[in-house]
Amino acid sequence: MKICCFNFTIPLNVMTQNQFRYSEAAEPHRKRTREILSEHPEIRHLIGKNPYTIIAILLLTGAMIALSYWVSMKSWWVVFLVAYLIGAFANHALFVMIHECSHHLLFKKRSWNYIAAIIANLPHTLPSAISFIRYHIKHHAFQGVHELDGDLPDYWEAKLINNSFLGKAVWLLLFPVFQTIRTFRLKEIKPVDGWIVTNMVVQLAFDVAIWVFWGPKAFFFLLISFFFSVGLHPLGARWIQEHYLTLDEKQETYSYYGPLNTVAFNVGFHNEHHDFPSIPWNKLPQLKKQAPAYYDSLLSHTSWTKLFFRFLFDKNVSLYSRVLRKERNKVVLTDESKPDMDLVKENELV
Repeated sequence: MKICCFNFTIPLNVMTQNQFRYSEAAEPHRKRTREILSEHPEIRHLIGKNPYTIIAILLLTGAMIALSYWVSMKSWWVVFLVAYLIGAFANHALFVMIHECSHHLLFKKRSWNYIAAIIANLPHTLPSAISFIRYHIKHHAFQGVHELDGDLPDYWEAKLINNSFLGKAVWLLLFPVFQTIRTFRLKEIKPVDGWIVTNMVVQLAFDVAIWVFWGPKAFFFLLISFFFSVGLHPLGARWIQEHYLTLDEKQETYSYYGPLNTVAFNVGFHNEHHDFPSIPWNKLPQLKKQAPAYYDSLLSHTSWTKLFFRFLFDKNVSLYSRVLRKERNKVVLTDESKPDMDLVKENELV
């Protein structure tokens, strides 16, 4: 028996109510990386930096600042409408740029990537760029290990939200809050360091300047845009698309190949990114084309909007719809002091 919802056919045994699915197997990406490199060694030529990404960061940041000034003279309903229809997309794109910086995909110098991330963080109003970089690297190295992977819901979080429509709607609306709370369980990461303090100071100065010179509407436009960009908005389905068991219990990472990739800098190519985190956003579609046997055979999503509504209304999809691992699989964290290490060392951590 199967359930069909929004053109997706899902076996009933995919989602188990009130408990996570545990796997004894290693996460799938390192194995696939080795296989792809063995069959398509030319893919190594896609590895590298894309310094032109800084142009996108500067343009998007400037656009959001300009929009905040414009809405500061408008009614509050205009503030919310523009935040939902425009600001959310721009802020989401800036979040993707921070993600690129987390993998040092702009510049060779780590510090330059950090500076770029802090600039991209400005329209978000909350100082999260450097902290995200710290926790995101752990997510790649320890996918599914609860005490190390901040992308996984907390146990209490999954129990609280479970599969109710209201719970999932609130969870999406307050997603940045839940994501922040999760960081407290990751004991192996320093919560504060020099770069994190720098991120906080720069962000605070920016927020105060926006409030003082242009008023609360300008500030709240940026803040609301940020919450929409990662939460109760079709863009929020990205978090469900990436690792929630929505199509097949045997596949724990999914890509999205829909039109919004054009304004989201190909962040939907998630299997490709996990397999090759040293390939910048602009070359991920090329990676898929060069290894079609590996990616065309995987299940994928074509609509964040459909997935957004399915997540809210389908009781077979809950925060428990994730794969966890109890073993670290003898994996060590990528050494951030060596951001230009060889692809194999980065993807095949041993």
